[in-house]
Amino acid sequence: MRCMGCHAATLNTTVHFFIGVVRFLFVVALALFGLSTAYVLAILTRRHIRDFRSPMRSVPGPKKAHWLQGNFVDVPEPDAIRLQEEWVKTYGHVLKYYSLFGIPKLLIADPVAISFVLQDSDSFPKPDFLNIVFGEITSGGLFFVEGKQHKKQRKVKNPAFGPAQVRKFTSLFVEKSIELRDIWADLVSKSSRKDGRLRLDVYSWLGKVALDIIGLAGFNYTFDSLHSGDETQDPIYAAIRSVLPVTNSIRTLIFALQFFFPIFRFIPTARTRTLKRAFEVIRPVGTRIIEERKAAVLAERSPSGSSVVEKQDVQGHDLLSLLVKSNIATDIPESMRMSDLEILSQVPTFLLAGHESTSATVTWALFALSCHQVVQATLRAELHTCPTDSPTMEQLNSLSYLEGVVCESLRLYAPAAFTQRIASHDLVIPLQRPFTDKHGVFQDTVRMAKGDVVVIPISVLNRSTEIWGEDANEFRPERWESLPETVQGIPNVYGHLLTFAAGPHTCIGYRFSVVEIKALLFTLVRAFEFELALSADDIVRKSTLVGNPVIASNPSAGPQLPLLIRPAKMD
Repeated sequence: MRCMGCHAATLNTTVHFFIGVVRFLFVVALALFGLSTAYVLAILTRRHIRDFRSPMRSVPGPKKAHWLQGNFVDVPEPDAIRLQEEWVKTYGHVLKYYSLFGIPKLLIADPVAISFVLQDSDSFPKPDFLNIVFGEITSGGLFFVEGKQHKKQRKVKNPAFGPAQVRKFTSLFVEKSIELRDIWADLVSKSSRKDGRLRLDVYSWLGKVALDIIGLAGFNYTFDSLHSGDETQDPIYAAIRSVLPVTNSIRTLIFALQFFFPIFRFIPTARTRTLKRAFEVIRPVGTRIIEERKAAVLAERSPSGSSVVEKQDVQGHDLLSLLVKSNIATDIPESMRMSDLEILSQVPTFLLAGHESTSATVTWALFALSCHQVVQATLRAELHTCPTDSPTMEQLNSLSYLEGVVCESLRLYAPAAFTQRIASHDLVIPLQRPFTDKHGVFQDTVRMAKGDVVVIPISVLNRSTEIWGEDANEFRPERWESLPETVQGIPNVYGHLLTFAAGPHTCIGYRFSVVEIKALLFTLVRAFEFELALSADDIVRKSTLVGNPVIASNPSAGPQLPLLIRPAKMD
């Protein structure tokens, strides 16, 4: 009995101990929840007081629809192209709207104002949202840095993206395009359909070929995804894919909390664990590749016979080799050199920027050509005037209708629908045309306070009827034969398009991308006829890193574009 009493007492003590622990943890959790709530409320209160005093308060725009979702109750902000177009029509080329947590943003569709913002990257740096999304994997990459760090990287990387280097890469673009063509031709030959057509997901295949191209051109790495199944993905690529943002309400809310309330960035989540695992995969492989490039560069001799490497010696067969050479050149100031971690960050940056945007653009181009059979036939006829299956960069650039198709695709289906900047101090933005504020007063400038966000609606400008004419929303490559004068004011680096941005943050690889797109379209449209496999209305845009096609009736299946293809017939 005494023994049973001892056991009972021990059990009773243990139970009370666990109850005490549970109560303690509950109190701690309750306290943390209370502190977090107070922290969020304090920041939101401070923001709303600040917004009430902001010079943007007199700017016209839609009323806030929801305290949390702002003006984006029915459609996510990254996919709200049509909504932004309606706002511009209703409120004018300068307006204010509300993002998550009711945070106001200034949207400007004025070419002079856009140029002012894009040219001054010190006054208008990018938000650090993407660094939150991708963490340390890409935090040192050119696309994700600002200020002196960006200028340093830009100077070191510029030689790798010049016309001479892109000319050398063209043969790789064509070679891989032909490889994809031959795979499709083999699949078509085995089609069981009586009409000889084959249904395939061109988005998936174009992603594979773009990955193979950037792997070889970027750092001489062979992914060979064209010949690998989805179940045997390269570990580097699998790691990169695992960290691509997934757009859903929970993820969006978490990103927004981390962006607007920095304390939440220190709370472990499933995504932070995914980012950590991905970095653990990328770092050793990337470090090995960089060390190999360094060793190869140092083993070379300059033309003078010394071991000194100068910028004039910067040559190579992949972008990373060119970057390493440029970085260790003796005539580059020490303060302008990139660290090993910065160079390592370029590997995933090359993959993300050089793979996603190109594959998306070619996918949308084939969608447009499938919707416009006459345009497709006209393009194919021009492509067959080229006497070779392996054109040079100059031959590709000489095909004027191909140029029109590429420009029109980049205009209507820009990978990024908009870009954002944050005012680093109080300032005044000049305008091409005045706007009328809420009080009925004409304003020829718009004022911003430090911390205000300005949105540059790339797709709205690219589709503006005021700029491009009444047929601005139509896919018409012929327009590039005689552009209206109104396009002259658009800040750009290519084709009077805002697609590649402008100013210090212009897409450094735009030449690379344009020639790669041309090589793929040249090879595929010469060889095949493309038709829609389902209604055009069932294909909609959904943004992750870029805007990709999804099937509206089956969005959970992810990005895809099923088309019907068959060998092209030439009269």
